[in-house]
Amino acid sequence: MTPTLVGISQIEQRADVGAAKEPIELMIDAVRAAAADAGSEAILAAASSVRVIRGMWPYKDPARVVASAIGAPLAESVMSPFGGNFVQSVVNQSALDIQAGRHEVIIITGAECGYTQARARKQGTELHWAEAPGTPDRIIGEDKNMRHPAEKAIGIGAPIQIYPMFELALRHARGESPDDHLRRISELWSRFSDVASDNPHAWLRERYSAHDIRSLSASNRPVSFPYPKLMNSNNNVDQAAALILVSTAAAKRFGIDARRWVYPWAGTDAHDHYYVSNRDNFYSSPAIRLAGARCLELANVTATALDHVDLYSCFPVAVQVAAAELGLDEQRPLTVTGGLTFAGGPLNNYVMHSIARMTQLLREDPGAKGLITANGGYLTKHAFGVYSAQPPDQPFRHADLQAEVDATPRREVAEGHAGDVTVEAYAVMYADEGPSKAHVACRTPDGRRAWAATQDVPTLHAMIDNEFCGRAARLDGQGSVAFN
Repeated sequence: MTPTLVGISQIEQRADVGAAKEPIELMIDAVRAAAADAGSEAILAAASSVRVIRGMWPYKDPARVVASAIGAPLAESVMSPFGGNFVQSVVNQSALDIQAGRHEVIIITGAECGYTQARARKQGTELHWAEAPGTPDRIIGEDKNMRHPAEKAIGIGAPIQIYPMFELALRHARGESPDDHLRRISELWSRFSDVASDNPHAWLRERYSAHDIRSLSASNRPVSFPYPKLMNSNNNVDQAAALILVSTAAAKRFGIDARRWVYPWAGTDAHDHYYVSNRDNFYSSPAIRLAGARCLELANVTATALDHVDLYSCFPVAVQVAAAELGLDEQRPLTVTGGLTFAGGPLNNYVMHSIARMTQLLREDPGAKGLITANGGYLTKHAFGVYSAQPPDQPFRHADLQAEVDATPRREVAEGHAGDVTVEAYAVMYADEGPSKAHVACRTPDGRRAWAATQDVPTLHAMIDNEFCGRAARLDGQGSVAFN
């Protein structure tokens, strides 16, 4: 059986808090819209598995509620753990399930209402969302601890603390000055904004210039250096999406126009070392390099031959690392949506929107090939998919590259280290009054990794204006750093 995407949908909601639908209602609407896109309402009752991507809501078994609402109450209920990689991972598994004959019609959906939640908090309004009790029949993927004890001890764990470290480590590795680096990544993000302006489902369709993106203002406050608000994922969105994946036999049986079919050609999955502390460096990703290359190889396509690409874009460094590891020129279009800042960042469900948008583009250009990349955690968990409206020459192919990634270099951690170090990366965090704290990753003389922090305000300003990566420093063994 050949798996094919036949139905897609994307929904945006900008209603008043009292009138806003909750996520599970948006999921149901999105699934029905995907059936309308396929041209077959009857296909919903034929679904034997409904798969929901985990979100920031209280539901325990949302897939069962969705299945009942669409007339498929006996369908298997499935959910994923948290992670931006899981949409593509679930599509990979769903393609394998259809190809093996375990299912003929699979529905995948997800939704977030961050826009409604943010306004409800501001208004002091309590949201009374459903609980959707129960236990899913199946979980695709695993929840894993991704914070080393040394990271917890120093108070590091939020993406806005960690991705800026990756960014500054990459800046240092590329030998760029702070000004040149900021100019380059703001130009990259401006190109993403340009794509969003042409995406009818993007949350922010206004075009932002590179100057707008890098310049601090009341509407573009600093979050964690070097990222202002317009370089962060935009989670304050109400967005839902759905995909309907079927066998070609089912597509024919339900009379779905073949011009709407888009095929997953290949997919791969892998994760980098779960603890950031154990990564060999902060500016590369063995999992993207190995699993991404393998996905392209399985699809028999080269990176330069790809017509459309959507690189996961929670922060600029995620795009830069992925482009470098995959062999993609940063100047070429690297998103089909506009990315998580401009198209919208509905947490774990963004990639469903990128797949839906990719499907639209491939339907319009049947000979084209597109690559989707997905990322969860701290540039940790990765999934890849190659798609085309052109029928594949071979069955869907999938590989798990974990054994190869696990064999790549790993650093030990020097907990409680006191003594000389070299600064490897850092992030300067902001409070309302200005820079408030810097988290610093260091290398000990024997190559281990150590963590520290400083709240010295003059030092924080110096870290913003100058390059501190590569600087000599000294740790006091209690989590504080002093620079030589």
